[in-house]
Amino acid sequence: MIIARPHGLLGFVGALLLAGCASNGLEIRSLPPATPAADNAAAAANAEALAAAMADETTNAAAKATATDAGNAPADRPPLFTPADAPSMRTYDPFERLNRFTYRFNARFDDAIFLPLANGYRRLPLSVQTATHNFFTNLDEVKSVINYVLQFRLRYAVRTLGRFVVNSTIGIGGLIDVAKDIKMPRAQTGFSDTLATYGVHPGPYLVIPLLGPSTLRDGIGFAGDYGINWAVNVGDLYRGSYWKAAAIDIPWAVDARANVDFRYYATGSPFEYQQIRFLYVRKRLIEDAGLRRYSRPTPPPAGAEAGQ
Repeated sequence: MIIARPHGLLGFVGALLLAGCASNGLEIRSLPPATPAADNAAAAANAEALAAAMADETTNAAAKATATDAGNAPADRPPLFTPADAPSMRTYDPFERLNRFTYRFNARFDDAIFLPLANGYRRLPLSVQTATHNFFTNLDEVKSVINYVLQFRLRYAVRTLGRFVVNSTIGIGGLIDVAKDIKMPRAQTGFSDTLATYGVHPGPYLVIPLLGPSTLRDGIGFAGDYGINWAVNVGDLYRGSYWKAAAIDIPWAVDARANVDFRYYATGSPFEYQQIRFLYVRKRLIEDAGLRRYSRPTPPPAGAEAGQ
């Protein structure tokens, strides 16, 4: 190795400084030993300590909230909602096999007969459709008046009777809904609602031929409403020959079908039967909750199917 000789005083001093830096700056350091297991254990211990601290803080906050509410509520206050209060997602349908057969029959009948008649009815002038619909709606007011009296809802009975009188006279036999224009809205009811008022449960799900989704109580209610109309016999329309009955019932059925937008199997769902059943029964249960005034049915046991 060849070391250049420093020149002059400045070179000699620089050489000394460099030599001193080299001798003083040189030292040997050793890295700490690698202990991954111990590091992981320490990190886990820190995480557990943090979780425990957070749990203690949550417990203390809950205790403070309980102490704050202690003076406003009893200590043994029951929970507002329990799993037993949740409505059942199943529907009481002991006649499911027969109901499915009737549902398919109704779908074929609707597609082959009912819908063509309803579509032809919709092609009539709008004034004719409106007058026909008003006429049959006015006839339905009679059974509503009787059922409101049976339900002891006399205010609705008087209003419905007023609608029937006004539309039957000023409205030319019900062809014009004059009562609607003088702020007398329609409020329809039936014998099934009367039964619900006194606590009769809907019962099992039932698909009635030609009529569609129903329950056992609604089926009895439909028969009761027809019996009321037959007994009152407004205008001598419900008694007599079969031809007279057909002249009323067939146009009434076609008008009712033309005013319903439902189409069988239009959803494209393979579970349409279950969906219709679920929605219909839940709708009736919600309506029943507002109708029951004098009696409450015994609550079904936990896990019971809706309608049971």
